[in-house]
Amino acid sequence: MQNSYDFSPTLRSPSVSPTRLGQGRTRPGVMVPASTSLGSLPTPSPSDENVPPSKTDDYASSSLAYDLIRYTPAPTVILDASLLVRHVSDSYVTASGARDRDQLLGRHADIIFDSNFTIPAFTAAGKAVKAARNTAQLQQVKVVTDTVSAWHMRAIPIIRHESLRCIQMEFLDVTEEHQRQLELRERSYQNETFRILVETVKDYAIFMLDPTGHVATWNAGAQRFKGYTPLEIIGKHFSTFYSQEDRDKDKPARELRDALRDGRCEDEGWRFRKDGSKFWANVVITPVYKEGVLLGFSKVTRDLTERRKTEKSLIAAYEEASKLKSEFLANMSHEIRTPMHGMLSALTLLLDTKLDSNQREITHIVQESGDVLLQLINDILDYEKLASGSFSITHDIISVAGIIQSVVRAHQACHRPEVTMEIFLDEKLPRSAEGDSLRYRQIVQNLLSNATKFTETGYIRILARLQSEDHENFTILTEVVDTGIGIPAGGSNTLFTPFTQFDNSATKRYKGTGLGLSISKSLAELMGGNIGFHPNPEGRGSVFWFTAKLKKCKQLKALDALQENMQELKLPAPTLVNPMETLKALAASKRLLLAEDNLINRKVMLRMLAGLGFEKVDTAIDGKEAVTKALQEPAPYDLILMDVNMPIQDGVSATKELRAKGLQVPIVAMTANALKGQAESYIAKGMSGYIAKPVDRNLLVELLLGYLQRKSPG
Repeated sequence: MQNSYDFSPTLRSPSVSPTRLGQGRTRPGVMVPASTSLGSLPTPSPSDENVPPSKTDDYASSSLAYDLIRYTPAPTVILDASLLVRHVSDSYVTASGARDRDQLLGRHADIIFDSNFTIPAFTAAGKAVKAARNTAQLQQVKVVTDTVSAWHMRAIPIIRHESLRCIQMEFLDVTEEHQRQLELRERSYQNETFRILVETVKDYAIFMLDPTGHVATWNAGAQRFKGYTPLEIIGKHFSTFYSQEDRDKDKPARELRDALRDGRCEDEGWRFRKDGSKFWANVVITPVYKEGVLLGFSKVTRDLTERRKTEKSLIAAYEEASKLKSEFLANMSHEIRTPMHGMLSALTLLLDTKLDSNQREITHIVQESGDVLLQLINDILDYEKLASGSFSITHDIISVAGIIQSVVRAHQACHRPEVTMEIFLDEKLPRSAEGDSLRYRQIVQNLLSNATKFTETGYIRILARLQSEDHENFTILTEVVDTGIGIPAGGSNTLFTPFTQFDNSATKRYKGTGLGLSISKSLAELMGGNIGFHPNPEGRGSVFWFTAKLKKCKQLKALDALQENMQELKLPAPTLVNPMETLKALAASKRLLLAEDNLINRKVMLRMLAGLGFEKVDTAIDGKEAVTKALQEPAPYDLILMDVNMPIQDGVSATKELRAKGLQVPIVAMTANALKGQAESYIAKGMSGYIAKPVDRNLLVELLLGYLQRKSPG
């Protein structure tokens, strides 16, 4: 009678373990090839029919063999010479997913190891069984399923009297071992890949140091950078790559200590090759630990010599460009100021003459236009100085109220009749403080000029108040409020950007460079404050504000006490003296030398000096002539006005020559070069003072009085 068996792959016993032999589709295994052949062995022909077990059963339940196979933890199948199943272990029944042992006993190997009837992983087992029967050799194969479980199968032929008695099939679950092998192989692959990468990379020197700083490994990049072969450098201290100066300063050891303390150390500097040449290196040293034990240091070096050359070239190009820009601005300042000096000085002299009302009005128009042009030049020069960082703030005793009132007085004649000019000064404003009066005035002037320019009706209001104070400083808030055209929506973000104008069309009504607010912002920040804008809360118009920090005068209380004492003494007020009249009285006995190459400026200056009472003024058209005349015996001049830029010999070299020959007469530089630092430069080269062109007559009077009164008796 033929038994029927159910080998449905979906049938599972409740006792089946999560990992079953051959679960999933098999991958090709590696069969151990046969070494011998048993062609003479009698081997029964396989049959697909069920064959009942022999009556004389070597695996009877009472036998030791039965227990050895039945209860072995290694899944085992015993096949007779005809490849029929004679015995199976319980562990095999569980691993295969069969319902019980009766499903397997008596079946042929082709059936139980067929992928159509059993778990696919057993397909390789059928091949192993047949190879063992045919070769009488142990066969081993490893199978890895799609679920990454792994099985090691052995087909062991049992031979007695040169006859195949049976074949013992063993199935060992080696999933964990297989996973470990995979992980080890992956780590080995990664390590090997990294080693190859490090050894072959040529753009970086990558090597290891031992804990004492001796070279332990060496890659191709290190050999290319430094010129040493591994045999030449491994074992030597890495300080070999440093200069003697760095070694004397213990720099290599210090870098290792820094790396241990901070986790890494990065440095740039010169490193030396085997041939003695040097390169600019970026070096990163990192300590390497394993399980808390210091293995050594990794050291990565990049050759940045070319980058450093490029950076130095860029810096040199930038410095050269800055120098050319400064020279260009100085030259433009000179070229523009020179004719302006003649024009504005001539206008000053013209206004001293008898003019009718119409002539005087026209002269004033020309003078105002010249002043506007001069202000534009000054704005550009101020912007350049601020942008280059060469601008500085002075510290004088100033009066905020006095400055604001002075600026407003100057603008009274400029604003339209329809506009009211108002001043509101906080009673708490300090009477005196320490700051830069010129720069504070310049900001107020810029803001008030803009308000005047853009306001046609309504009012312009200036407010100043004490915002805060501490032990050292006053913080002054100044606001200029107008009812002008205001600022377009979204325009406030670019208000203080250089060269920004909201109307750049050809038909724009309001002229200017767009530098005033940018300069004011920089000046406010130099004075420790800030600047800003918001719309006029009363309606149309704008509110521009700025703050400035002014130092408290330490001697202010003493000055106040002195003033009170003087009032108590009721001393008569001193008589005011007109500086120009004082100079005219002094000029009659003085003799000047004017060195000026420009004919127009020479004529204008002669007229201006004559108007100040100087009747004895000689001229020179270049520095060489000025030197010749000044060195006459006895020294003929009380003061020399020396233009700087002149042909044949310039004013600076002429001054140096005069000083070298012992002439101690005051020499005043008179030039159109008005950039920051030039006045100090001229004084350092022997000149006594400096006055910029166009020459302001009032400043000239003060300067001449200062030098000539020193030489006068008493």
